[in-house]
Amino acid sequence: VVSCALSVSASGGGGRGNGTRTAEFRSGDELRAYQSIVARMDKMKKASVKTIQSADGDIIHCVPAHLQPAFDHPTLRGQKPEVVHPIRPFSIDAAEEEGDAVFPQAWSDGGESCPGGTVPIRRTTESDLRRYSGSLRRYGMKPRASGVRRDSTSDGHEHAVGYVTGDQFYGAKASLNVWPARVASAAEFSLSQIWVISGTFGNDLNTIEAGWQVSPQLYGDNSPRFFTYWTSDAYQATGCYNLHCSGFVQTNRRIAIGAAISPASAYNGRQFDISLLIWKDPRRGHWWLQLGSGPLVGYWPSSLFSHLGGHANMVQFGGEVVNTRPSGSHTPTQMGSGHFPREGFNRAAYFRNVQVVDWDNNLLPARDLRLVADHPACYGIQGGYNRAWGNYFYYGGPGRNVHCP
Repeated sequence: VVSCALSVSASGGGGRGNGTRTAEFRSGDELRAYQSIVARMDKMKKASVKTIQSADGDIIHCVPAHLQPAFDHPTLRGQKPEVVHPIRPFSIDAAEEEGDAVFPQAWSDGGESCPGGTVPIRRTTESDLRRYSGSLRRYGMKPRASGVRRDSTSDGHEHAVGYVTGDQFYGAKASLNVWPARVASAAEFSLSQIWVISGTFGNDLNTIEAGWQVSPQLYGDNSPRFFTYWTSDAYQATGCYNLHCSGFVQTNRRIAIGAAISPASAYNGRQFDISLLIWKDPRRGHWWLQLGSGPLVGYWPSSLFSHLGGHANMVQFGGEVVNTRPSGSHTPTQMGSGHFPREGFNRAAYFRNVQVVDWDNNLLPARDLRLVADHPACYGIQGGYNRAWGNYFYYGGPGRNVHCP
């Protein structure tokens, strides 16, 4: 492989970048990937009708909804966001979420929002690209064969999750509290999320994912951030985080995917939750994302998927970290709050009101929830049931400790 150092100028780097990146591209594919990302950045900037500078350094472009990245996907070209609202699941359980009309994000702390008819898109900056250590051809994508519990033993991904399996699921819902988990290195991340899964754990795996994530490499800081993900081929070539590729269609002008969630929970202090609902609309077949009982965020079109074009056969809730084993030892990257489940409320991270959506669009308690931790001495999980929280579990831990060398 021939390496060549190229100086590439990108207009409008903005934020934490200076507009010019000098990098070593080890192949023509890397250079083309870089140019493609820069072109997408510039396209969003030019389409923007309003730009918001967040106090945490993020740049938010308010882009007309029909010009968002989703509609660059081959199966979505020429389309516009759905105008007919989906049929929301009916909750049989008496426990309902508190109002989620306002989603706490740093960029909107001052009352900022995007105008009607637009969606907020977090700008990818030159600093983001310089910081990224992997191949730019996979920028914004998870490593291959990662992100689900059954693959965790082979690629450094560790989980503490609750899951249900069956013939047919049409969605999932839970409240998860948000923590500023400490991440040991730029190559690692810590997240808490819902997975909606179909297919086998081979190259045809379909997943839809949403939750919060701390990823210094992707975002440049240690803030917990709201994220989405999808893949239709086990993380091989399809799907990405947030809006880094085409696919997910955003419909909300007040929520920025990839932006920081603020405030977050504190040890022995106040606890802050986000409540997420993912479900398949029985009318149109798309998979929608909603914040609790509040606003719709957007949807994953059914045309993106093979197996999830029909239904899911597994739903999973919980935490995941990347363990790169720095210095030959287990990583000290935290999962959840960084404290073990036995410490309980105000100290350990939790999921509560864990539910699934059945074939008749009903929200039901996930009564057959199985709890599994890949390495309990590093990150644990324990659950229960009560009338206020329904099915719940505490999970997480500090990573490296005397019992997890």
